[in-house]
Amino acid sequence: DTGDTALGQRIYHGSPFRRCAEEGLLDCGRVVQIGIRGSSYDPDPHKYCREQGFRVVPAEECWMKSLEPLMREVRAQMGERPMYISFDIDGLDPAYAPGTGTPEIAGLTPAQVRDTL
Repeated sequence: DTGDTALGQRIYHGSPFRRCAEEGLLDCGRVVQIGIRGSSYDPDPHKYCREQGFRVVPAEECWMKSLEPLMREVRAQMGERPMYISFDIDGLDPAYAPGTGTPEIAGLTPAQVRDTL
């Protein structure tokens, strides 16, 4: 949810974390996005996130494996400081969450979501 605009609007369901980053509300070195995927006309759709210091773990890096090792790394990255966790239902493959408003194939499985939580 780091898009810039949609239909000419800067505030929409796909932009909250971009707006937060712009307003300095995030410790960007402690932002981790896991299972990111989706259609894009941009040749580097995650460039903005990486430029902000976000850690981006595309869905294809999650396929066919447990996410427990990744979550150990994330816990170490977060340290002992308080954190905010946001789980977007779009991260799940729509086979498991068919009611999502923006379904994209090749998402996380319920077992992987369990590993992350």
